Amino acid sequence: MEKNDKKRGLTLVYTGDGKGKTTAAVGLAVRATGRGKKVLMVQFIKSPERTYGEKIIFDKLGIEIVQMGVGFTWTKTPEEHRQALKEAWAFASEKLSSGAYDVVILDELNNALAIDRFPIDDVLPLSTVLEAIQNRPSHIHLVITGRAAKQEILDIADLVTEMKPIKHYYDEGIPAVLGVEF
Repeated sequence: MEKNDKKRGLTLVYTGDGKGKTTAAVGLAVRATGRGKKVLMVQFIKSPERTYGEKIIFDKLGIEIVQMGVGFTWTKTPEEHRQALKEAWAFASEKLSSGAYDVVILDELNNALAIDRFPIDDVLPLSTVLEAIQNRPSHIHLVITGRAAKQEILDIADLVTEMKPIKHYYDEGIPAVLGVEF
């Protein structure tokens, strides 16, 4: 497919240490839904045990969102995380290859791929992720979020936006804010 073909699905990556990666993806999901596109967001780290604002509004708007994580890597055992990542990737890759969606958001996939506290290569192999990205149905726009994006993902992306922190209220001791962070 030609690069200038307006029907070609794009790969967009939101990465970096600054705030706003998931927020950007949520905005894109709302915009796409407004244009009649079918959207799926799979969250690799966030757990259904917590309530997040994007889940609340997506349910109201009819945007499919699936939280498959078990939380931060220090909150559960490595095996619990490994199992969650394995299930999340199996689900996400099946949905991505199905062609049933116009936009697929793999939220915090970059974070998952960057885990180094325990091995993940056997449950979430980078080579398999790259293959799925490159071999997905050609019409699907793919959004990948999270810190520490792998260079291989950056190389095949059509758009890479790096969120860079300049100033953050965390530095002043203000904790996560309801409606802003979650």
